[in-house]
Amino acid sequence: MTVSFVRIDDRMIHGQTVTRWAKEFPCDGLVAVNDLVSKNAVLKDAYKAASDKKTFVWSKEAWQRKSQRVLDSKDNYFLITKDPIDMKAILVDQGFVPSGVKEIIVGPCNDRPGTVKLGNNQSITKEEAAAIEAIEKAGYRVKFQLLPDVSIGYWDKFKGQFGF
Repeated sequence: MTVSFVRIDDRMIHGQTVTRWAKEFPCDGLVAVNDLVSKNAVLKDAYKAASDKKTFVWSKEAWQRKSQRVLDSKDNYFLITKDPIDMKAILVDQGFVPSGVKEIIVGPCNDRPGTVKLGNNQSITKEEAAAIEAIEKAGYRVKFQLLPDVSIGYWDKFKGQFGF
């Protein structure tokens, strides 16, 4: 398996991702996918400095071109997007299938205007909720979980708040 963990996290790469989650899932490297960050050299360097693991920051288009290399690698990678919309683009629109991974973990999603607060540091917009619903309909389970031992539950618990 070359994608060992799939996460949505508005901070993308930080200490919790690298240290706590890497203990739960094997990880040799990280691939963060976000169009804006992939074009910002300062942010890319900051993300790469947050880990001693191989770290890549790609646009969605670059991910689509390079994802087969990740699948063919002998190394295990975390796939991380900043928001559910980018993850939907990868898993649903592009049809990427991370072998063996059936659970998508949603980490921090900061409170912002137009969001519904689901739990501590976990708020999503209606558009993000629609993306999560599409991910679930594609066969994945979406779990809101800041850390391995801190979860507020699965999407089924919250989707009614968005009309699903």
